[in-house]
Amino acid sequence: MSLLLDNQFKELPPDRAVDTKLFLESVSHIPSFFAVYVKDPARYVTLQDIVEAERDAHPAEWPKVGATLALMWLKRGLRFIQILLQSLADGERDENNPNLIRVNVTKAYEEALKKYHGWLVQKIFYVALHAAPYKSNFLKALSKGEEVKEEECLANVRQFLVTYTTTVDAVYDMYSHLNAELEYTV
Repeated sequence: MSLLLDNQFKELPPDRAVDTKLFLESVSHIPSFFAVYVKDPARYVTLQDIVEAERDAHPAEWPKVGATLALMWLKRGLRFIQILLQSLADGERDENNPNLIRVNVTKAYEEALKKYHGWLVQKIFYVALHAAPYKSNFLKALSKGEEVKEEECLANVRQFLVTYTTTVDAVYDMYSHLNAELEYTV
């Protein structure tokens, strides 16, 4: 079917608590980390359980520690992916170069990551932007190498984004509610 749909987030319960195991399974193809969960899965049923346990265990350092800090950067990366995919699904493109995704990648970077990067990292991003794949190659990769019509692939992207966006928003809401967000730059 689709690389995205194979790793789609599950619908959230009414309280929007993000199940740790399901979340990690959905993002395991992105970065692998979060050894915290493996230590005590019964204790860390939701991501909030992990973040609150670290807050309680390391009040002086928190939220600059362990899984809390790792999740902060992961959620930013997930937001980048969300904005990139939404931009593609919305049909945003460079009319002069419609097979380039630089417009989409730039939008995602500027909305999700740029404010956390210092001048040097920003310059590195804009240089690396020239290595962005062609839209057709990117969509083919999302379709696991199968030749799929663009609209069919984008329909899969839209379907993927429903629960993906809800889940990423819930993680952002949790960080805001717990006052765990850090605004420093790298």
